[in-house]
Amino acid sequence: MPTERELHLGLMFWATGTHAAGWRHPDARADAAYDIGLIQEISAEAERAKFDFVFLGDRLASDPSLQHSNPAQISRLEPYATATAIAAATSHIGVVVTANPTYSDPYSIARLMASLDHVSAGRAAWNLVTGADQAAAYNFGRDEHWDTAKRYAWAQECVGLVRDLWDSGADGAGGETRPVGHRGTYFSVDGPLDVARPPQGQVVLFNAGTSDQARELSAREADIVFAGPQPTFELRKEYYADIKARAARYGRADQVTILPGLTPIVAPTTREAVELHDLLNSLAVLAPEEKPGEVVRKGGIGEGHVRNRSSAGRLFGVDLQGKDLAAEVPAETLAAVSEEGAHRLAEITRLTRRTADGPRRITYGDLVHATPSELSHTVVGNPEEVADMIQEWFEEEAADGFNIYPAYVPGSITTFNELVVPELQRRGLFRKDYGGSTLRDHLKLPLPPRRPAR
Repeated sequence: MPTERELHLGLMFWATGTHAAGWRHPDARADAAYDIGLIQEISAEAERAKFDFVFLGDRLASDPSLQHSNPAQISRLEPYATATAIAAATSHIGVVVTANPTYSDPYSIARLMASLDHVSAGRAAWNLVTGADQAAAYNFGRDEHWDTAKRYAWAQECVGLVRDLWDSGADGAGGETRPVGHRGTYFSVDGPLDVARPPQGQVVLFNAGTSDQARELSAREADIVFAGPQPTFELRKEYYADIKARAARYGRADQVTILPGLTPIVAPTTREAVELHDLLNSLAVLAPEEKPGEVVRKGGIGEGHVRNRSSAGRLFGVDLQGKDLAAEVPAETLAAVSEEGAHRLAEITRLTRRTADGPRRITYGDLVHATPSELSHTVVGNPEEVADMIQEWFEEEAADGFNIYPAYVPGSITTFNELVVPELQRRGLFRKDYGGSTLRDHLKLPLPPRRPAR
């Protein structure tokens, strides 16, 4: 196993960007979710920058309430089909497909993932999610969405069975299949799989979550763990250490890569980066004021307060009704904000360089845009500043790399690749070329032997 850590980068593909106003940026593509040529080119661009993988999320229900914040999450292509098209247009970058075992069966997952691994010549990965979307139940003939305990028990049995099915397929030319004969709590499968063993032996597995069940599943099974947002840097380091310690109990601490999400808003100068950040916020559609304090789904990834004056007023303890959002907030008003508001003020200053009493003052609009919870950590700055943040998290063991969330598509992907990646390479943090052709090669994971039949 590797003795030296290597920074890893993935691309989270949301067709209209991960910023709530990414779809309104002048360079955004309204049809990006269905333009397979554009999706292939974006993936190829990430490959030219030597990214480890491109990540395809999925939802099993539509949500019209996202029309003003994440429209590409309402309707998009099925991820297996998209992944196959990406694989055909690239040669090295990994392709990650989200599949929810809560609403699928192990044989289908094993078959589709093994097929994708063959089509991509060893670049497939499965992002295992148990689902937090209540609406999905009603699309699959169920009366309710299962509770967390049942979803994770179901997922754990499913993962083990999928792995057995991958190992049941013929291993190389002239290899023999073998039965599975699984009889478990939730599944009964004879096998063998009707697809040969994947080129990677075992398809790379992704998992995310902060609950105890999610952490334990990640430590035991995942090759890559998506670290969710944490309010402080120390808590991010604690999460990293916890996953590594749990993985060590299974003898695999050096086989688990931990990647938080990161939204880089980068430009050649700090001033230009802040202007881009402010432009995106200015394009965001504010929620109606008649529902103060309401929580809203964030594209299937967590919840947050809505973006409006009422919610901002409740969070900060400041009356924003009738205020001009471009107006500066008096320093004495900011001095009296709530404890949570003070934390958000520090974030506003970090992102905008505006302060309560400096030459550039915090505005009422800043309070409104700081109210919703973020999908990922955001960094705003020039290439050196963004690289500094990435290097700090990497060297302080808060992350092994990042899943890059592009604020808008395709421009922010191109900017990151052209400005930040070369700086990371100059510092010796990130590869200048791939060391192999499979996703396991990129992660420095060995080809696993065929496991003994159970």
